[in-house]
Amino acid sequence: MVTDFNCPAEYTELGEQLCDAARSIILEYFRSPLTVEGKSDASPVTIADRSAETAMREMINKHYPDHGIIGEEHGSEKQDAEFVWVLDPIDGTKSFISGHAIFGTLVALLRNNQPVMGILSMPVINERWIGAAGQATLFRDHRGTNEVRVRECSGLAQATLATTSPLLFKQDQFPKYDAARARAKMNLFGGDCYNYGLVASGSIDLTIEAGMGVYDYLAQVPILTGAGGIMSDWEGKPLGMHSDGKVITSGDHRLHQEVLELFNG
Repeated sequence: MVTDFNCPAEYTELGEQLCDAARSIILEYFRSPLTVEGKSDASPVTIADRSAETAMREMINKHYPDHGIIGEEHGSEKQDAEFVWVLDPIDGTKSFISGHAIFGTLVALLRNNQPVMGILSMPVINERWIGAAGQATLFRDHRGTNEVRVRECSGLAQATLATTSPLLFKQDQFPKYDAARARAKMNLFGGDCYNYGLVASGSIDLTIEAGMGVYDYLAQVPILTGAGGIMSDWEGKPLGMHSDGKVITSGDHRLHQEVLELFNG
């Protein structure tokens, strides 16, 4: 994440408004009969995903017509702009269409292709993490808004490791994940984007994922960085627009280094 840039409050404020607008639309459809369509990658999509993203894009274009947008459902516009918003209205669509409450809305803002602001919002349970360059990460729930920090964890033997599903790893990727799983103290499955918030808040220690799109991980980078954590690809490189979708997230840098050494020899 860019470290010499302080994200203006107006961008964070708009990001929260985008999440609020998406939440209103999503909750109208939650646990209601829906037509589920298949996208080209065989992942499901509904009118809730598409309507929420449409509303978010309209708000961005109204406030910042010179900014770019990349959305999971409606593609890209002005992708070469200095500031580009990256939107995932429903991260965890399978959970959403199944009536499961653990799915989220992700909003990232990039400056020159690097994430400088990110929001992870959970529409049903009404929890939200807000990260911005130059600021500590905030968490908001029914108790109010507070800064959050990752917890210490010196290695895999003490770690709680989460992944959405082992089935999402390709044949050549699974052995690396499985080696980390075997060494971890405890393993969790499911959760999608929620797991990243839990790392930022110090509730779990590590996530390992693969096959992610930019809208799946860019919002989390400012959130984890502002909470003292670290995110990288499986080779240890910083995450950006051109990363390959294989992501490691750790609360403790020592734990992160152990996983990188395990993956790369």
